[in-house]
Amino acid sequence: MGILDGKFVLVAGVTLDTSIGFAVAKFAQEQGATVLISNFGQALRITRRIAKRLPAEAPVLELDVTDPEHLAGLPAQVREHLGEDARLDGVVHSIAYGNPETLLGGKFLDGPWDDVAQAVQVSAYSLKSLTMACRPLLGDGSSVVGLTFDASVAWPVYDWMGVAKAGLESCSRYLARDLGPEGIRVNLVSAGPLRTLAAKAIPGFEDLETMWKTRAPLGWDNADQEPTARAVCALLSDLFPATTGEILHVDGGFHAMGA
Repeated sequence: MGILDGKFVLVAGVTLDTSIGFAVAKFAQEQGATVLISNFGQALRITRRIAKRLPAEAPVLELDVTDPEHLAGLPAQVREHLGEDARLDGVVHSIAYGNPETLLGGKFLDGPWDDVAQAVQVSAYSLKSLTMACRPLLGDGSSVVGLTFDASVAWPVYDWMGVAKAGLESCSRYLARDLGPEGIRVNLVSAGPLRTLAAKAIPGFEDLETMWKTRAPLGWDNADQEPTARAVCALLSDLFPATTGEILHVDGGFHAMGA
């Protein structure tokens, strides 16, 4: 029996099978969940192909979290696959974007507002947008989990994405405050650097990876998404019924070490 037996989970933002979102969807299925995944635009075709690589092929929803029509139609899309009485026990926000040419790799002082605004909307505000779109399907015991990269400090090369992640972390706390009375939990998992498609787009990402090799007491495998996926699924489960507004670190212990 798995920790997610009988639960229905939406993982928003799955592209390649090397993504954290894919690892979460895979482990959630292995733990007994019925999983839906989403993407949009040109990536949607890739996601539909990748969905076949899961233990059980997952339905793929079209969802652009910056499109009001997509958000408004999300409950109907979920009901198409899960029935009119559908509910979501878990929602995973695995979505982030910042233009690498203007916002990352040492470009903090020159980042233009239009690109910054896009990064904040896609990477931070969308946690609220996605959660509110799913709200008609959520209820007492439902869990929303997002993914962050520790925004309590300034990192080399991360620049405006660090600011966007700080917004995401603050957003999760306010959602936890306002949705807690409905029994809905909102938490984040802060993972160490992982070799995902998004990470490869960050100029100088190797600088971050190098730090983990020498300072993470448990060590760190930047190609292994499963520890992060396990933490996300634990927060989706009933194992943390009184935990909300939390950031759970899955980084080999790096965050707790000094220089």
